[in-house]
Amino acid sequence: MSELSPFLVDLVMILVAAAAFSLLFKWLKQPAVLSYIIAGIVLSFFISKDNPEYEHIGNWAEIGIIFLLFGLGLEFSFRKLMKVGTTAIIATLFIVFSMISLGYLTGICFGWSPISSLFLGAMICMSSTMIIIKVFNDLKLTQKNFAKIVFGILVIEDLVAVLLMVFLSTIAVSQEVEGWKMLYSFFKLIGFLLFWFLLGTYLIPTFLRKMKQFLNDETLLIISTAFCLGMVFLATTAGFSSALGAFVMGSILAETIDSERIEKLIHSIKDFFGAIFFVSVGMMIQLSTLGEYIVPIFIISLVVIAGQVLSATGGVLLSGQNLKTAVFSGFSLCQIGEFSYIIAALGLSLGVIESSLYQIIVSSSVLTIFASPYVMKLANPTYFFLERTLPQTWQDFLNKGSSAHPVNEQNLWKKLLKEMTTMVLINYFICIIIVYLALFEVPFVHELLPGVKGNLLVSIVVIILLAPFMRSIIIKKDRSEEFRQLWSDNKNNRGPLVFTILIRVLMCAGLIMFVLFKLFHTHFVIAFTLAIICLMAFVASSHLKAHSILIERHFKENLHEKEKYNESKAPLTKGFVDHVLERDMHLADFAILPQSPIAGKTLKELKFRQVFGMNIVMIIRGDIRINIPNGNERIYPGDRIVLLGTDSQMEIFQKQIEESRRKYKNREEKPSPEVQMKQIQIKEGSHLIGKTIRTSGIQEKNACLLIGIERNNTSMQNPDLDLVLEKGDILWLIGEKNNILQVDK
Repeated sequence: MSELSPFLVDLVMILVAAAAFSLLFKWLKQPAVLSYIIAGIVLSFFISKDNPEYEHIGNWAEIGIIFLLFGLGLEFSFRKLMKVGTTAIIATLFIVFSMISLGYLTGICFGWSPISSLFLGAMICMSSTMIIIKVFNDLKLTQKNFAKIVFGILVIEDLVAVLLMVFLSTIAVSQEVEGWKMLYSFFKLIGFLLFWFLLGTYLIPTFLRKMKQFLNDETLLIISTAFCLGMVFLATTAGFSSALGAFVMGSILAETIDSERIEKLIHSIKDFFGAIFFVSVGMMIQLSTLGEYIVPIFIISLVVIAGQVLSATGGVLLSGQNLKTAVFSGFSLCQIGEFSYIIAALGLSLGVIESSLYQIIVSSSVLTIFASPYVMKLANPTYFFLERTLPQTWQDFLNKGSSAHPVNEQNLWKKLLKEMTTMVLINYFICIIIVYLALFEVPFVHELLPGVKGNLLVSIVVIILLAPFMRSIIIKKDRSEEFRQLWSDNKNNRGPLVFTILIRVLMCAGLIMFVLFKLFHTHFVIAFTLAIICLMAFVASSHLKAHSILIERHFKENLHEKEKYNESKAPLTKGFVDHVLERDMHLADFAILPQSPIAGKTLKELKFRQVFGMNIVMIIRGDIRINIPNGNERIYPGDRIVLLGTDSQMEIFQKQIEESRRKYKNREEKPSPEVQMKQIQIKEGSHLIGKTIRTSGIQEKNACLLIGIERNNTSMQNPDLDLVLEKGDILWLIGEKNNILQVDK
């Protein structure tokens, strides 16, 4: 008799335990992540990590990390990173630096090694996206103004966590924190991210667009999974982790208009393998020895809660937000995130942290997750306490950045240099990658064409590939409006403008000369002359100009494809949103459910502004947008209304929406009785005798339909409503059973 593979036996055990505890924790209204960790702790009593079967669980966990990071990448996207604003960027950098330093000092105080202490700092500097979203939903905080800042911080923390994983891997292997190796690893990582982001943005949206007619859900799922695992292979081949590859591909696909569809398709797979990973995290905890670490667990938990609250509050204040926003943001980021498990598993696999530290950090994470809702509830009393006790001068100083300020127009030089720098860096980076890949292929070319012939072929191919990008570097911004205006307005500008051209020419010439030196060991003068001739040919070629414009246009269309699509569907443009932000006043949209108390009423009947103090800016009804609706406009179920108001006003309205939704959900769902066809006979003494069908009330009172009568062995279908009912008539009725039985009573 055949036996089930141990690989599958382990999967069965993991899923059974995860299912049982997830139901229990759902009943307890606790996050699913905790249920999986507890399930792993229970499984650790049955499967020891010294058991050969544990290796299979490690394989399942690695697959879990891949799909978990792929899902996070789909929610991340590099364009979202560029849109989070300076508030989230400044706050995140302040939080990460503060918490890594605090964690490092805590580890040193416990007598741990510098590497273990550094890993501890990295593990406690990230907050939990899953837990924050759940608690925000439970506490009805998602429409608060500070919630947007918190979500922006979480977006940047995802990227920082991925970068930290790479750096920590390098440090763990080399056992060095300084030196050229770290610098090389940094540039290698940035190069990997930029290369695949640019190439992926150029190719993948086009591929998905051309294949759209063939992309049903099944095919799209297979293709996106293949992209993910393909990037995992490329990342590991380049010396990075599989998690980085999955995250990068997720962030590339997040830029496509199919991202939401892919995210829905991959969601179940991410949850499935994510559960396996978190169960494996719990299996690393040994309850028998956990008592030894109870003091470090509580101390680190307190360090995390206090450190995150203070550093996040300080970071948000530093970014220019007011005291209220900073306090509420700080109290939201008070737990250890999911990335801590991945970083802990990384340190354990590299042998640079002890098993005890792994158990301490996971246990601390569980404690901080349990504490999160209660800590978040302290934000309001803390803010009111600070408002009462802080001197007014301090409050004025802390709130100085809270009001909206008009954005000054950038001067022409600043705008030109910013756009020019971005354009030059992107194109020059592509040129460097082309040169790097070409020189890497030289040995293979020499197998076919040895010596000078092979080198000549490589150099020609490289120059052809470099041509459109170098042309953009040299001439692209020289014909811009800013460049021409600066040139014509002031003769003193011409020298600096020429200098910018000269710098770009020398950058391009230097790269071509590098190729010539590598392949032919050419004299400097000859190499420089050939490089200048090539660049002049690039600039003069009209064919190359068209090709360069085509490449740039194609890239920009793919890059902005999702943004334009979302803007066409969005209720309000970003520019409009930016102009209405003032203190804690902001815009939010609400879906009107059928059971909503405002459904079916006009704005005049609702007296919306008088009752809630808010304005309805827009009503969205399918593809129709009703801007600034008047009092006669009616709100229908399925509409989305866009409101302008403060946090407190939004909260009052949201409570009403949630209350009606809760009543609808809690209403006992009784299955409607089936409709049956039955016959009854009118007996002596029946109240129906002598009445017509019309006056009998069979349909009105009993909700039954009389479809036929049998009388004296004759049948009458659909009898006349004025027919008088007699004793002995057999009535054919359609209705619910209980209603039919009541007809003759």
